[in-house]
Amino acid sequence: MSLSCSFSTNTYAKGLRRGFDFSLSAHCTVSLYIYGNTMRRSLLSFSQPLLSTGKGFCTKRESLVASVVFERLPVVIPKIDAVVYAFQEFSFRWRQQYRRRYPDEFLNKSNARGKGDYHIDYEPAPRITEADKTNDKKSLLRALDRRLYLLLYGNAYGSQSGHPVWHFPEKVYESEDTMRKCAESALNSVLGDLSHTYFVGNAPMGHMVVQPNNIGQDSGYKRFFFKSQVIGTNKFKIGNCEDFIWVTKDELLEYFPEKASFFTKMIIS
Repeated sequence: MSLSCSFSTNTYAKGLRRGFDFSLSAHCTVSLYIYGNTMRRSLLSFSQPLLSTGKGFCTKRESLVASVVFERLPVVIPKIDAVVYAFQEFSFRWRQQYRRRYPDEFLNKSNARGKGDYHIDYEPAPRITEADKTNDKKSLLRALDRRLYLLLYGNAYGSQSGHPVWHFPEKVYESEDTMRKCAESALNSVLGDLSHTYFVGNAPMGHMVVQPNNIGQDSGYKRFFFKSQVIGTNKFKIGNCEDFIWVTKDELLEYFPEKASFFTKMIIS
């Protein structure tokens, strides 16, 4: 039984179960041959311009980059907002109305408080330091009630301009056991010692996928951000860069206007 080429898959399956012969006719064979040649010419016409101009899809393995968000935690308690302070005062006075009242003989014991303890006079350290007054961004003794983040000025991986830019300490992954080890190597190359640092966890706090700009350029890369904190010191000898600064989150966003939305979500405070 000879059939034309226009039949569905269900029809073909039913025919096989019933023992039909689906041998292709001469007309069907010629049609398939013409269709195959047409598809082959279409593919060649599409790929020929790419081959002749040297452009195509990049098959190079994308790189992995570990960046370190190195932060100094607040040294003093931040000032309470006026609205929050007013609410706390109101809440305290409200609770005082219903608090338990202790007997006077219990509160007025002579040994209830050490003698002279409440007479100690002290002068609190100023919240505004000399580094704040001079806007010295190389010092950790500034913005004591805020977190500070380390930025380096120099060549960064993936920089489009090819000129030095502000960036976090970074390193391209090579053969380290983990990306966390790669991040440690990046920070160690800048500080020279990790004895006053603490890496928060083994997993990155965020990542960024960077795609190549044009067809034929190097492949994109993935940048992983790891958090590390300053421990037990207020001064580092920073090298392996042209310049460095310690900035608050608000100041940091000014250096990365194109990535401000990403860093706002990744860096909470």
